[in-house]
Amino acid sequence: MNRSLRLPLDVTRPRVVTFYATGMDDADLVARVLAGDVAGFTVLVDRYYGMCLRFALRTLGNRQDAEDALQETFLNAYSALGRYRERQAFRAWLYRILINRCRSVGRQRQRRLRRFVEDGEAHESAAVDPPTDGDSGLRDALQSALDTLEPRLREALVLKYGEGLEYREMSAMTGAGVSALKMRVKRACQALRPLLEGERNE
Repeated sequence: MNRSLRLPLDVTRPRVVTFYATGMDDADLVARVLAGDVAGFTVLVDRYYGMCLRFALRTLGNRQDAEDALQETFLNAYSALGRYRERQAFRAWLYRILINRCRSVGRQRQRRLRRFVEDGEAHESAAVDPPTDGDSGLRDALQSALDTLEPRLREALVLKYGEGLEYREMSAMTGAGVSALKMRVKRACQALRPLLEGERNE
């Protein structure tokens, strides 16, 4: 691939592409992009945009952060297509990039929050003017509960129950062992249960 090529689309605005055969698999599309047909990457974006955005939203809990992570994910994937191998499932390969990007965005957000809290003036302003958006409904309650989890626990829970993946797939995406992932999901469920039960009882 010509590394100087720039991605010819805004991945925050997926477009349905109809001029490719619907039966073309991921590996064939990657091969076409590497051969110079960059429009093929638009098909891959359209194919995976929804599920990737859903994962990023549930993991980061903020649409702007999720869209930023998704934009960088597809840009990084486009630049790295030359390292993709057909023996790998493209979804797993793409999700590894997405997961790493979400982790990075999460760390950046934590640093921003830490600076905000340490800023006396900002802290005083936050105390006087708290956010006005309240949680409503089970979906908001679930996202609020997810936000309380340690990042690795939240990530594992979303992959397992949000995306419906098998532990073997999760292991390929995250680099963690199956046993470790099972423990993370178990700990996440244990942590969430009292929070959600409390929400139902209110």
